[in-house]
Amino acid sequence: MREQIAFFDFFESFVPPRELRLLLHDAVVTGGALDVKQRALDMADEVIADGSRAYTLGPLIHNPQVVADLAARGAEAVGSVEDICWEGAAAGDASAEGSASAAGDVPAVVIRSHGVTPQVLAAVEDRGFSVVDATCPHVSRAQHAAAELAAEGCRVIVVGEAGHPEVEGLTAWAEEAGGKVDVVAAPEEIPEGLYDPVGVVAQTTQRRENLEAVVAALREAGLEPIVKNTICSATRQRQEAAADLASAVDAMVVIGGRNSSNTTRLAEVCALTCPRTFHIESTDELDPEAFADCRRVGVTAGASTPENQIAAVEAFLRAL
Repeated sequence: MREQIAFFDFFESFVPPRELRLLLHDAVVTGGALDVKQRALDMADEVIADGSRAYTLGPLIHNPQVVADLAARGAEAVGSVEDICWEGAAAGDASAEGSASAAGDVPAVVIRSHGVTPQVLAAVEDRGFSVVDATCPHVSRAQHAAAELAAEGCRVIVVGEAGHPEVEGLTAWAEEAGGKVDVVAAPEEIPEGLYDPVGVVAQTTQRRENLEAVVAALREAGLEPIVKNTICSATRQRQEAAADLASAVDAMVVIGGRNSSNTTRLAEVCALTCPRTFHIESTDELDPEAFADCRRVGVTAGASTPENQIAAVEAFLRAL
């Protein structure tokens, strides 16, 4: 097992003859996955090990290779609750429980780390499925914060990516509490005509600077927003540490799914101080020529990136 190091540390893992130095951000040393992502995978693995039919509503985590492996082992990703075929799944059907014996074990629906809307959660329960809630605790906290602001009469501003599953969930929980919601990715997207009270929450993987910019713009407009900083502290530390590493190298490799918000954020942060930043999912995307004049190469990984993908990239770079 690899030794774990502090978030702001990085180390020289080897110095080959041509003096190319590989610097590994601690996300790589610890296997690339934050505890909440591993928690979701562990919960899905438990369902599979029990022999139950398992489904996830969308990809459990944003890593295509991991999702494919889960599907091969019995945890299928579906687009909606309605896509799950089970004889006992008639909503409100009193015989649903009895149908389980004829149809096999009750399917388990694993709620992914991004969370779901209250309507989706109710649909899962109404159809008689077993619920395995792997929602990230940080996301749950953001959902509750959005709902609380809405219940207090605030117009809720969600700082994040429109259409992202987590943001859709935050919006739905606030609307469920009776609030009106606006999703903004940047200060220029703030709608006109706002008036107090205004409450602000953020997608957990947002950059702190972006949240601060939106809040500053609201204050410049004469508003006094109630701000709930729901950015995941581990994500923020991860971004800051990656930025430190990127500033010390000639090239940076960020490993993880392109549909992963936190990995995309890492790549964006690294590119600010290291223009030669490569966001990749596998070694197939790496060109040795891209590192021909490099003496120091940094490596980091998104929260959803498994150990074997990281190890493959390390091996590729070691061979240069």
